[in-house]
This record gives sequence, structure tokens and C-alpha cells, in this order.
Amino acid sequence: MKKILLLLVFTCSVSAFAQKTIYESSHFEELSKHHKTLAILPFFATLQLDQKESFSTEELEKQEAREGYAVQNALESYFSRKKSRKGFSVNFQNIKNTNALLSKSNISMKNLDIHTTEELCKILGVDGIISGNLTLRKLISKGVESPSLFDIISGKSDYGRIAVKVSDGKSGKLLWKFEKTITRKSGKNTQDIIESIMKKASRKFPYNQ
Repeated sequence: MKKILLLLVFTCSVSAFAQKTIYESSHFEELSKHHKTLAILPFFATLQLDQKESFSTEELEKQEAREGYAVQNALESYFSRKKSRKGFSVNFQNIKNTNALLSKSNISMKNLDIHTTEELCKILGVDGIISGNLTLRKLISKGVESPSLFDIISGKSDYGRIAVKVSDGKSGKLLWKFEKTITRKSGKNTQDIIESIMKKASRKFPYNQ
């Protein structure tokens, strides 16, 4: 019995430790000192849904793209609200302009990943980009219900994991990265979840004034 209790404590401790990680490049100040505008890209989403929620390959791609654009939109809303209150040392390109410029260059979610950071920044006319990926067990853009007791006990109550990255447009180097497990406490839809997650990262977000 003691071994079981110790195993449970160890598992919970590892889980808590793994929920959030933050990285900042030691060259951040040097590489970002001339940054004025950042673009927020749609995120890459990978859906790992229950079998009963299965989609065809085409439908799955559409759902993943929808989740990725929902995060892009939620991040823009978050940065816009916070900028009006406290401000940042950079501006954020309107995502409608970002997506229009990508479309004009025939760049979509299907081929976005074959372009380098440097290429994307030149196309968008920005100094750096905010990008990322998420793995989801639920379609958070549609809103999620509270997990069942079985999901909580079995360890399947988390909705997934998200990584938010900032990269320098001139060198292409990763400047900052925040990873977080999306839990049932994070919120019930994309806007709530991004708001909650970015609040966790806000003290460490490198462009805070």
C-alpha cells in the first residue's frame, strides 16, 4: 500500500512539474533590440480525439486548421487587450493582414511549415513571429464540457498541450518559448484557455514594458 501511495505522489509531482516550461534565449536582448512589429501565425494543431469523434482525413485537417486559427485569433485578442492597459515594447500585426499576405503568397496551413522564419518575416514585413503548436483531445474552439469522474481518475481529464514561440525574423532563431498543459482549470473554450495560459506566462513574456 505504501508503494502505491509513493507511486501516486511521484506521478502527481512529475505531472505538476511537466505542466509548464519557459525558455528564453540568452541572446534575446541582442537579437530583439530593433523589433517593432510581430506577426501572429495560425497554430499547428494535432487532434487526438476519441474514436467516437472520428473524422475523415479531409474533415480532420479542416478541424485542425480551425483550432489553429482559433488560437491565432485568441492570442491577438489577448495582446490587444493587454497592450491597451499596460503596453508592450512591440506592436502586433493585424491577423487579417497576416493571413491575407500569406494567402497572396500561396501559403496555407498545408505548406506553412516548409517556409523558414526568415522567409515568412520578409513576406509579412515584420521583425519576428509568434507561432506554435497544440495537441488536443477535445475541440476547444467549440467549447468543452467538464470532464467525467472517470476521466479525472484515469488521467484523461487534460485537454492537451500548447507551445507558444517567438522567433527572430533576421536570424530565424528561437527567442522565447512557453509550454503548458491545457487542463480542465484552464477554461472551457479557446478564448478562456489562451487568456488563462498567457496570464501564467505574462510575467515572463519578454516584450512587457
